[in-house]
Amino acid sequence: MLIASKKALSTCLLLILPLTFLLAQQDTDFMRSMGKMYVVVAVIAAIFLGIVIYLIRLDRKLTKLEDQIKNHG
Repeated sequence: MLIASKKALSTCLLLILPLTFLLAQQDTDFMRSMGKMYVVVAVIAAIFLGIVIYLIRLDRKLTKLEDQIKNHG
């Protein structure tokens, strides 16, 4: 399970890092000047984190069910 979570974390970082470099290179735009850009990024990050946590929990539950099926049958 630890390997799967490390893979998920590294995938997240690989997806997020280019986005941060793109945001850092852009000039100040309307959303950033109004301070709303950080709210949008925070909401997107929260949704993404929620999806990752849900998938990890789902994977753990499926692994337990698969182990029960193997041990029972």
